[in-house]
Amino acid sequence: MVLPSSHSSRLKYVSLGVLVLQTTSLVLTMRYSRTLKEDGPLYLASSAVVSAEALKILACIFLVFRENSFSVRAMNQLLKEEIVNKPRETLKLAIPAGIYTLQNNLLYVALSNLDAATYQVTYQLKILTTALFSVSMLGKKLGLYQWLSLLLLMAGVTLVQWPANSEGDSEQKVLSAGFHFVGLMAVLMACVSSGFAGVYFEKILKETKQSVWVRNIQLGMFGFVFGLVGVIVYDGQRVRQLGLFQGYNSITCIVVGLQAVGGLVVAVVIKYADNILKGFATSLSIIVSALISYFLLEDFNPTSGFFPGAVLVIVATFLYSYECKPANSSTIKV
Repeated sequence: MVLPSSHSSRLKYVSLGVLVLQTTSLVLTMRYSRTLKEDGPLYLASSAVVSAEALKILACIFLVFRENSFSVRAMNQLLKEEIVNKPRETLKLAIPAGIYTLQNNLLYVALSNLDAATYQVTYQLKILTTALFSVSMLGKKLGLYQWLSLLLLMAGVTLVQWPANSEGDSEQKVLSAGFHFVGLMAVLMACVSSGFAGVYFEKILKETKQSVWVRNIQLGMFGFVFGLVGVIVYDGQRVRQLGLFQGYNSITCIVVGLQAVGGLVVAVVIKYADNILKGFATSLSIIVSALISYFLLEDFNPTSGFFPGAVLVIVATFLYSYECKPANSSTIKV
């Protein structure tokens, strides 16, 4: 599919703008929803993950319906042929779906214990994990600038996470450090799972010619099942007492919607945006998250190492993305 250059450029910048908005708003609203003081129980993270998967499946079904000229018969035939009649291809998606489900639950844990700005910067370690899995699983070769960018990335995250010598009640400091450690471990585990699942999914996409929306339906189906298992195992008793949608409010619904749309936005960005602009979007998202977290949410107290660390992470993102652009650009058919 060849688009006019002006139209393609417009789609590229629109998709990037939406990505910045979606990424920033998801992190901030998720953090706000997990720290909001209200009467009644807090909503279950496992329930929100299941709801997001269900919404994503519905959105992808609509997009497949649209691709097939709004023909129910053509859509049903396509889904039957690609999902039901190809069980081995479908089962391949079980692994990344399970890992993505774990990752989404970990992000709720992380944002329950870390402010949005610290989370945003630390989560960029997924660039490192993705690069390492790309080398080991896809045989990708990294250039000198890319290895340098990964070193800068690790240095930047280390500075951001470096503990500050703050005064105050020792018991409160220990409690705060405990929450921070839980959040940090959740982010690190999410980075590892994101890197592996992303590279695994990329490998599957390169091996087949299926529509990306059909692939997302398959991912969503497995994710929904794994998410329900998580609800039963970890929150089964609470669900039996107060229901699956306990603690839901308008903010929770926004979080679920943003999480469901996020994967689809990334798919569009991969199709229309280059790596430089994706790095720019990441940088903008970090800056906006820090400002809103500090001035509006008032839960962000930057340490002396946060700002130099954040700058290093942003530089590393641009440097890695710059080296990612091939000298002879190739066309990827979607």
